[in-house]
Amino acid sequence: MSLQKKSTKTRLIEAALDLFAEKGVTETTTKAVAERAQVNEVTLFRHFGNKHGLLLAVMEDSAVFAQLGKALLEQTGSKASVSQALKDYAEVSLQALDRVPKLVRSVVGEAGQYPLENRLALGQGLTQANDRVAKHLAEVIEREGLQSRFPPEKLASLLNGLLLGYFIIKSTSEGDKLWEGRDDFLESLVDLFLQGAILPPTGTNTATDKKIFPAKVNRVDDLPANLVRTILLRAKKLGRQDYALAYVLFGAGLSTSEIVNLERSHLIVELQQHLLQIDSGAKRQVPLNKWIMGFRYGSSSSNPLTHWIKSRKDDLTVMFVDREEKPISEPELIASWQILTEGLLTPTGEPPTIEQARQTWCVEMLMKGIKLEDLSILSGMEVRELQPHAQRATEKLAIEQAHLLDRKK
Repeated sequence: MSLQKKSTKTRLIEAALDLFAEKGVTETTTKAVAERAQVNEVTLFRHFGNKHGLLLAVMEDSAVFAQLGKALLEQTGSKASVSQALKDYAEVSLQALDRVPKLVRSVVGEAGQYPLENRLALGQGLTQANDRVAKHLAEVIEREGLQSRFPPEKLASLLNGLLLGYFIIKSTSEGDKLWEGRDDFLESLVDLFLQGAILPPTGTNTATDKKIFPAKVNRVDDLPANLVRTILLRAKKLGRQDYALAYVLFGAGLSTSEIVNLERSHLIVELQQHLLQIDSGAKRQVPLNKWIMGFRYGSSSSNPLTHWIKSRKDDLTVMFVDREEKPISEPELIASWQILTEGLLTPTGEPPTIEQARQTWCVEMLMKGIKLEDLSILSGMEVRELQPHAQRATEKLAIEQAHLLDRKK
């Protein structure tokens, strides 16, 4: 692809990837990146804010690093055994790191020089990537009827930590005798997980049963009503697309992958309700709620999503677009969420994540009285995945009941 045919954002990310690998992150200037991408430095700031924002985009968006999050997903979608899925994921991850060894060394070696804000953002990005790996790892474990000594998140952390550690050792030292080669490391890694962390189903060993976790453990951190209201009002001020995105997140409970795959034609307008046709993942139709956490955002004839679509001047079929009027990507959607929620904190003192919007929708639907089986149909999630949401809904209903009793004379 010629330089002219690539988008400005893509050219900046590729230029940054090259320069970070050549000179290191600290020695690379935004001016140098802009010159190599053949754009104005102001354009770089408009897209990424600063150099460290650009580094995050390189980690998230570049073709090399994008493979890391997709490798296990591809394996769990196949009929591969858990051992083959682990080995293939490890191999693909190491191959991806092999393509940019200088960049990895630079990121690791210079991380102490990054501002706290950037290190926190980088840590959040790694956590989100780890959560995706944990989800798919849990799926392949459960598919084979196995059990784990650790929650999926810890299992994924161990896997990724060992892979990164191996790569750093091999890329920064010579002559070590830790492993005979990569195949030896991969075989040892798989054996460690299969014989130490992942176990076959058993009910006889009571000494270890207390340490066994189910293949899938979810933590539900739904957002309080006042925070949801603040996010939606912020989105409304930012623009029609931001308002429509927030409305779809809280009003239909879609995942990020489902949102970026929406087409204009997927909005179904009926007499008394609006529906979204989901064609990616679990194919289904989802109603758009008029009421969200006690406030009304839509009617039988219009809502923030219809307003956004009607305001469009382009001919693109996709539902949501980026600044260059191209289909929005998951990283761009997450970046929009981070801008939308900047400075906001959950009751636990942490920035709200985009995944919590879907959790909030699920909990609210259950509190409104929907059956677990019906919510499974609408959400595309299995009933077992929704059990923690049902528990959280029960907790919130109990709190509401206690509040009503307290108000009685």
